[in-house]
Amino acid sequence: MSDQENTLFLLGTSHQVASLHDRETIGLPNDSIQKFYLGMEKLTGLEECLVLNTCNRTEIYGAGDDSFKIEYLMEYLADFRDLELEFIQKKTYRRTGAEVVRHLFEVASGIDSQMVGETEILGQLKKAYDDASERNSTGKVLNRLFQKSFQAAKWARTNTGISRGQVNLGNVLCELARRIFGRIDQCRLLVVGAGEVAESALEAFKSRGSEAITVTGRTFDWCPLSQRKPDELAQKFDGFTLAYSKFHDSLHLFDVVLASTASAKALLTKAQIEVAMKKRPSKPLFVIDASVPRNVEEAASTVDNVFLYNMDDVSTIANENLQSRLSEVDRCRVALSKRALRLWEQMRTYPSLPS
Repeated sequence: MSDQENTLFLLGTSHQVASLHDRETIGLPNDSIQKFYLGMEKLTGLEECLVLNTCNRTEIYGAGDDSFKIEYLMEYLADFRDLELEFIQKKTYRRTGAEVVRHLFEVASGIDSQMVGETEILGQLKKAYDDASERNSTGKVLNRLFQKSFQAAKWARTNTGISRGQVNLGNVLCELARRIFGRIDQCRLLVVGAGEVAESALEAFKSRGSEAITVTGRTFDWCPLSQRKPDELAQKFDGFTLAYSKFHDSLHLFDVVLASTASAKALLTKAQIEVAMKKRPSKPLFVIDASVPRNVEEAASTVDNVFLYNMDDVSTIANENLQSRLSEVDRCRVALSKRALRLWEQMRTYPSLPS
C-alpha cells in the first residue's frame, strides 16, 4: 500500500483530549450508528471505515484513496452531531499511517484507556470490528490492521504486567463498595443494562460471595442480536430480574446501583433518589453511572448518604496503583510501537499479504 494509493487515518476523541461532557456531546447514540455508516459511504474517496463507540471514546478508522481528506470526515461528524467544526477540531485527535497502527495497538492492549490496563476495551474493539465487517465496511486494509491489533493485545497481556492490579471495572466497583459497606457478600446489587460493563460487575460481585444480584432493563422483549437480554444475564449469574416498570419504586431495596445503558437521557433523577433515600435513611447508597451520555443526574450526588461515581471518578480510583505499573506500561508502549512500525512497513510494501 503506497502512500499515493491509499490513506490510513483515524479521527477520534477520548479522555485524553475531552472532558466527560464533551465526550457525551461528540459520542454517537447507539441508534444512530446505522445512519452514520450510511452517511460515510457518500464521502469522496473513502473506501473502508469502522466506528468504535464506547463510554470513553469515539473513534473512526478508515482507509481511502488519495482523493480522501480527513477534513471531509470532520465536517461530516460536526454536521451529524450538530456541532461547530471548531469544537470538533479542538476535542478530537487525528492520526495517519503508522501513527494509526501504533494508536490502535495501544488501545487494544488497554494502555491508552482511562483505566490503564483494563480488559473490556478488547472485547469492545472486536464487537466494533464484527459490526463493521457485517456491514461490508471493512476491506483488506482494516481487516489486516484489526486482526494484527488483536494479536498485539494478546502479546501485551501475556508478556507484560500492564493488567496487574484491579483494572477490571467490576473489580474496581467491588473495591469501592467494600470501602463504603465493608463486606461485598452483604451488598444488594442492582444492574440497569445488560452490556459488557454490567456483566463485568455481576461477575465480580458474584465471585466475592454476593448472592443478592438483580438485573433490569428496557430490553426484556427485544434487543439487538449482539446484546444480551437482562433476563439472560441474570440467569448466567444465578441472579434475579426486576421489571423495568418497578425499577424506580424498588430503588431503596438496593445498596449498589450500576447504570450502564445506551439511553440518551437520565434514567435516575435527583428527585427519584431522594424518594428512595427516605425509605433507607440510615443506609448509604452507592450509585455508579457507567454510561455516556450519563444515566444519572449529576445533582443526585448532593443527596445525603448517596455516593455517586461516574466513569471519570472510577478511573481515578482504578489508577491509584498505576505508579507500580508505569515501568510495565512504558515497556509495553515501546514494544507495541516497534510492532506497529513493522506492520505499517509491510502494509506499504506488500499490500496483498494476508493478516
